[in-house]
Amino acid sequence: MLEGTSSVVGSVNPIRAAVAGLVVLVAGVGVYGFHEHNVSKQVAKQNTTLNAALNATRDQLSAVGSRVDALNAQLAAEKPAPQPEVYRKPMKAASSRHRVEDPRWKKMQGQLDDQAKRIDSTRQDLASARTELQGSIATTHDELVLLEKKGERSYYEFDLDKSKQFKPEGPVGVRLAKANTKHEYADLEMMVDDFKVSKKHVNIYEPVMFYAAESKRPVELVINAISKNHIHGYVSEPKYKGSELEATANSSVSGVAAGTNGAPADPNAKPSPARQQLDLPKN
Repeated sequence: MLEGTSSVVGSVNPIRAAVAGLVVLVAGVGVYGFHEHNVSKQVAKQNTTLNAALNATRDQLSAVGSRVDALNAQLAAEKPAPQPEVYRKPMKAASSRHRVEDPRWKKMQGQLDDQAKRIDSTRQDLASARTELQGSIATTHDELVLLEKKGERSYYEFDLDKSKQFKPEGPVGVRLAKANTKHEYADLEMMVDDFKVSKKHVNIYEPVMFYAAESKRPVELVINAISKNHIHGYVSEPKYKGSELEATANSSVSGVAAGTNGAPADPNAKPSPARQQLDLPKN
């Protein structure tokens, strides 16, 4: 009897378990369906809100477009009709207008003009003084002869070919290093008191001046002709050296002092040795 009852109970337990599982499954499906329903409602509500916002924005854009069209139509209606071109006389530039003269400006301009004239006059005076100090420049042999007749300087005319050796010309030695016939200049080397002096780009008729020993006045070299590897010119030096001029001045002062002290100067007295050494000017 007990064995039959246990067998019935054993068969009932699996059924209950199946029923419980089915109930749980149905409940889960119901909960999931309820959740999906709520989600669908929320999505539908959001879509409705978005559609309403889009419709409102579309209406606003349409209203703005209508207002723009109305403004364009109004501007087109108010635009004046094109007028025919009218010829107008061109206006004169402002610079062509009559300018009132300022007396202060006129006074300043006059002062500047006077100053410019003074500068030009001073420049001319300096040029004249320089010419007088340097002496005239001979451009030809005949002019050189005329200068020599003045008796103030000794002149040494030269013809130099391009060479490596110095050629003595008066108080200096001269060597032609280069002669440029196109631009008329020469490169020279000179031996002055045992010192070598280089002078480049010496133009034609440009005096080159330097002081030799015992000379208070300059020695002058001038080129007055330039040909291929050849130059022609002259060197001039003062006829009397500084020591000779000083000796002459001292002797003159001594003679004057002797006459002042009561002893008359002897008209037959011979010149001092310093004066005897002076060369007579060439005629």
